[in-house]
Amino acid sequence: MAILKAFRGFRPPQSIASKIAARPYDVLNSEEAKVEAEGNPYSLLHITKPEIDFPEGIDEHDEKVYQKAKENFEKFVKEGWLVQDEKDCLYIYAQTMDGRTQYGLVGCAGVEDYMNNIIKKHELTRKDKEEDRMKHVRVNNANIEPVFFTYRSVKEIDDIIENWVNINKPVYDFVAEDGFGHHFWVIDCDDTISQILKHFEALPSTYVADGHHRTAAAALVGNEKKKNNPNHTGNEEYNYFLAVHFPDNQLQIIDYNRVVKDLNGLSPEDLIHKLKKTFYVQEVGAEIYKPTELHNFSMYLNGKWYSLTAKPGSYDDNDPIGVLDVTILSKYVLDELLGIKDLRTDKRVDFVGGIRGLEELKKRVDSGEMAVAFALYPVSMKQLLDIADTNNIMPPKTTWFEPKLRSGLIIHTLD
Repeated sequence: MAILKAFRGFRPPQSIASKIAARPYDVLNSEEAKVEAEGNPYSLLHITKPEIDFPEGIDEHDEKVYQKAKENFEKFVKEGWLVQDEKDCLYIYAQTMDGRTQYGLVGCAGVEDYMNNIIKKHELTRKDKEEDRMKHVRVNNANIEPVFFTYRSVKEIDDIIENWVNINKPVYDFVAEDGFGHHFWVIDCDDTISQILKHFEALPSTYVADGHHRTAAAALVGNEKKKNNPNHTGNEEYNYFLAVHFPDNQLQIIDYNRVVKDLNGLSPEDLIHKLKKTFYVQEVGAEIYKPTELHNFSMYLNGKWYSLTAKPGSYDDNDPIGVLDVTILSKYVLDELLGIKDLRTDKRVDFVGGIRGLEELKKRVDSGEMAVAFALYPVSMKQLLDIADTNNIMPPKTTWFEPKLRSGLIIHTLD
């Protein structure tokens, strides 16, 4: 049974919500964050990327940077830029992209659910990244940014959310600079909250869609606090962490593509010849080619686009990992032909989210920075859930969700 808990969130006043709301800490570097927050003292980046308040060159993992995050968080509360709700609530956070809106249920997930694998994962995490976010949670004693979860849709929950949205105005409703719409409602009716919690409790599992490191950090800090409290009861606020839960039928994964610096000593002709062992290769020409179905790839090489279709026998439809296109590409192209053995550490390969378009792949190859690019057909939500349900792990950089959650519309403190 999955845990969902109402809580007293810290939220910005309506007048400055769009100024506080910021992109997640891990989708922009320190320089980009500094530019994005320039002239905006309200930006949550002053808490999530506090190195922007120091002279250029400071190590973002310096203890002074974490302390600055705490100082800024306390300032936001003192100035009234973040105000705590008077009672426990649930919240709805909806996002609109390309005319499509997805509705997420905001509440606290359970640390125990993470430790017991009721919250299922599909990616590995790195200890250094975990520890960075754990320090951030510890010093602020809060989940400043939500994590992005999904669950198998429940009609009764969908109906309650739809009804609430139809009869109540959003407390925040704005379009960010990237053109994506963000809409937010507060569910403060006890009866409605009870109904949602009852239906949610029947779910056997929830799933991390995006934000595995933030999820791990939030859960591990909560578990630390449990171990360090001799009077632990299980009711403390640190037993829970902030999550936005979207039903699986409203989410869409977009492609996550690869670019490679060199051809591992092969000529373009050699590479194409060797690819024909595992793929049906068709030259398409100068016009951008996008993969049309599972097991179809596009390749940009030497000013031309190619369609690559994996031959039968190169994948296993009965293996949740073996059927993935990232597995096929990694095994038969990146590893066997281009000599890239570890996607996590090899500096010769880079990853490009599909939100940037295939034009970005062409640009990086044409510039000479990269030698070849590969575009993949997106992973389906069914594939993601099947992999998580079987306790398998996806290869690195497999899924890209868009739009990203804006941080700052709701914060959860651990006391």
